[in-house]
Amino acid sequence: MIKTTPYVKQRKSYGDRVRTMGDGMHALFLLLPYGILFSMFIAIPTAIAIFLSFTYFDLVQMPTFAGLNNYIALLTQDGIFFRNVLPNTLQFAIIVGPGGYVISFIMAWILAQIQKVPRTVFALCLFMPSLAPGVFVGTLWVTIFSGNQYGFVNAMLLNWDLIDQPIQFLQSADHIMWVMLLVSLWSAMGLGFLAMLAGILNINEELYEAAYIDGIRNRFQEIIYITIPSVKPQMLFGAVMAIVGAFNAGGIGVALSGANPTPQYAGQLITNHIEDFAFIRYEMGYAAAVSVVLLCMVWVFSKLAYKFFGERES
Repeated sequence: MIKTTPYVKQRKSYGDRVRTMGDGMHALFLLLPYGILFSMFIAIPTAIAIFLSFTYFDLVQMPTFAGLNNYIALLTQDGIFFRNVLPNTLQFAIIVGPGGYVISFIMAWILAQIQKVPRTVFALCLFMPSLAPGVFVGTLWVTIFSGNQYGFVNAMLLNWDLIDQPIQFLQSADHIMWVMLLVSLWSAMGLGFLAMLAGILNINEELYEAAYIDGIRNRFQEIIYITIPSVKPQMLFGAVMAIVGAFNAGGIGVALSGANPTPQYAGQLITNHIEDFAFIRYEMGYAAAVSVVLLCMVWVFSKLAYKFFGERES
């Protein structure tokens, strides 16, 4: 009969415990700057916004608890939100988010096929609009779509005898949203575009060679079976950035039309609605409730992006 020795857990020595504690303190010290910044600029403001969403607060008096009244008012009394703001926001996000995302990937793939110097120049030209301040973007595109005969678009249409009088692109409910979409797609290639370009450039060339040996016949199959699977982390980052950018866009409509709310609420997005109640009507509690709804919408769409592009555990 074989005798087995029972397992006895050995106690760590005093030196091992001190060393483990020191490693933990070292890791905590390294994470401390990130934790402080994350708390100051994300966690604490988010908690304050959630708290204010349950209060009535007008920036003059102290907040008073209102329970779910702000959310009930949003669901039952704010007709502009459901009739204009929410459809506009979803339309804008669905077109600008995936549209800008697809354009970014296509342009990143095209630039990856050319030489380094022209690739750098073109990448910089495509990336620069995303860095342009809202005032510059508004001034540039207001000049292009000006509602008089001196606006570039109206001048061309008048010279070609396509219209008899200038079109009020920026003050018309029929045109303002389409101008906003055009401007947003023009400036959509930001950090997500650079991330995808870097990811494509770092793909191992041997993967393409092996794929062609295994039967891949054209560039389209190369993109589907090699490029996209190889840059999924960068595509996930680009998708999240596109979603957040699309839902947080709001300055475009105000900069183009020159007013908040935009003409007949045709270009009114949820961020404009928040600014309207927060800084024009001073209903901070209600504005906080709308911002919490926006946060939930961004979270849901980010989860969907992670489901499509996140790494799946085997």
